[in-house]
Amino acid sequence: MLNLPDLDDVTRRLMVEEIESDLDGGRLYRGSYLSDDGWHRYPEALLEAARTGDDAALAIALTAPGVFMTHAPRRTPSGGITQAAVRRDAPQMLAEGEFNRFYLRSIARRAIDERLSIVVIRAKVVEHPRAESEARVGVELDPEQLLRDLRENIGVDTALGVPAGPNSGLSARMGRAI
Repeated sequence: MLNLPDLDDVTRRLMVEEIESDLDGGRLYRGSYLSDDGWHRYPEALLEAARTGDDAALAIALTAPGVFMTHAPRRTPSGGITQAAVRRDAPQMLAEGEFNRFYLRSIARRAIDERLSIVVIRAKVVEHPRAESEARVGVELDPEQLLRDLRENIGVDTALGVPAGPNSGLSARMGRAI
């Protein structure tokens, strides 16, 4: 579970607005392994987690039978295609990643309104943190740049490196007045 220090009612309301904006614009990230049934159930599970839960609650909702594919096509070293088992932690990875992205978008909006910086934090302890991730902790970001980056880079790595890819454990909090 991510430790998100600015996850309060205001942030949750903004998260719901950001999710609904992506839904209305057809930009909500599907992930690679949601089944068709899972794709139909995912938006409401994400909205419910934003309203009252957290990434762990979303992950639990995504572990329901049939939400994720059990196998997916994967390229072989020789260039062929095989069916490989989907990682067991796929629901957790999608839940953490997307809940965190909408949290970040929301605190960026708040920071813009309140004229605050954004500070990168470690929101989850990881056994072997990447050096690139560790170097980001404590860095101050411009909230307008962060918001733009997260809105433009749906489902892919961001230009600013927050979050820093799957399982990085990085997030942010609102910082000092600017």
